[in-house]
Amino acid sequence: MNLVELNLALLKLRLGGMASALESRLTQAQAESLAPIDFLSALVSDELLRRGDRLVERRIKQAGFRDAGKLLDSFNFDFNKKMDRRLVFELGTGRFITQHEDVLFLGPPGTGKSHIAQAIGHAAIQQGHRVIYREAHMLLEELAEAAIDGTRAQRAADLAAIPLLIIDDLGMRKLPHTAAEDLLELVMRRYERASTILTSNRPVEDWGKVLGDNAAVSAMLDRLLHHAHVLKCGPRSYRTNRADLSVATAES
Repeated sequence: MNLVELNLALLKLRLGGMASALESRLTQAQAESLAPIDFLSALVSDELLRRGDRLVERRIKQAGFRDAGKLLDSFNFDFNKKMDRRLVFELGTGRFITQHEDVLFLGPPGTGKSHIAQAIGHAAIQQGHRVIYREAHMLLEELAEAAIDGTRAQRAADLAAIPLLIIDDLGMRKLPHTAAEDLLELVMRRYERASTILTSNRPVEDWGKVLGDNAAVSAMLDRLLHHAHVLKCGPRSYRTNRADLSVATAES
């Protein structure tokens, strides 16, 4: 079997990582007089690396993040110096997911809640966890639509099974009338079984008014806050600061 035939055979076996690295590994083996076991080990490592990278790419796509490239390394902690940086990086380790703990990010709009939530989601995927990201109004609209077309039970079950569910921007937009019941059901099904990150520009005391059902919100918060990490973001807005800088630059 020559090199071309071997490449085709590897591709047929769905060993694309080996196929793409075969020629360079053969050159390395000849140059360094690699033992057969070392040559084979290198090719297997190439295949595993490629599969790992593709799995991460698939999971990032499946997560449905709103903003690409929101990572912890790109977050400006110096802008709001009182933000608990230690807690953010602790959450970035993913330990809270294996312990089935929840996270609440609270603060005014523009203070970095969505950035940090998505960054932790990216980190969780790198650590091997499945993640789903949804803005609160979109998630609740999906459940309402699923109820109409008869797929709600399956959709709710899928959401309950995700190791990390990120619900972003609760309170930013008007929600369906079933919002309180839907969120309570999700939180109850995930309680002590999976982790939820929830961000909101409204303090938890206002959630009953936002969702229109104080009893359901009370039951939901009772579970969310039982094993929760709470991060208060702000008070300064990154977006407002950039807008002020732009105006100042234009006027100068």
